Amino acid sequence: MDSQTQMKQIVADAAIKEVKSGMVIGLGSGSTAALMIKSLADEIRSGKLKNIRGVATSFQSEVLALQLDIPLIDLASVSQIDLAIDGADEVDPGFQLIKGGGACHVREKLVASKANQLMIVVDETKLVKNLNQSFPLPVEVLPNAWKQVQEVISEMNGSTTLRMATKKAGPVVTDQGNLILDVLFNDGIQNPKEIEISINNIPGVLENGLFVDLTDKVLVGKIENDNPVVYSLAKVG
Repeated sequence: MDSQTQMKQIVADAAIKEVKSGMVIGLGSGSTAALMIKSLADEIRSGKLKNIRGVATSFQSEVLALQLDIPLIDLASVSQIDLAIDGADEVDPGFQLIKGGGACHVREKLVASKANQLMIVVDETKLVKNLNQSFPLPVEVLPNAWKQVQEVISEMNGSTTLRMATKKAGPVVTDQGNLILDVLFNDGIQNPKEIEISINNIPGVLENGLFVDLTDKVLVGKIENDNPVVYSLAKVG
């Protein structure tokens, strides 16, 4: 197991310690979240956790949970989620996030906004001082609107790329049947709340990958003295 996977595994295992029997759990997407789902299944199978129900944030997490016999309920059928556990592509010191590297950010944000607590699990490579200086902001757009949205974002000093698939011809298609524009702003994102609102107000945009003022706790995995360790990140600001 390489060092990055070790960091992801230890932080995924630490997150499961926050889960209590009877909880409704938001099941995140991505590589770290997948390890968390597997650890959760182990705890359910062993009998340590009982009466757990999961709410999937993507087709990926739904399939994995079903394969591991984690009971699932639909987002529309729950009034609240006790705890959502998810990864992130970037985390800044104020717990603002960029998500959507796996094109799942629409359902991830729906689950996060309904959760009593959102806990983010990352390895230390995902910590940044400022968002969007290297990792692009994903923007989900209606298929016939991507060019129009691209032009508007260009006027906002954003450079956009239509995300292309790697194992099929053509663009990435989301679980909702839409396309993804990946956006890099000239100076990164200095005001996440303002940018989130401005982009979501563009006609043709469904949602973007900025998660503003949603995160309650961040667990970070790192390698220290050749051993994987986990710590809770202190929020700044």
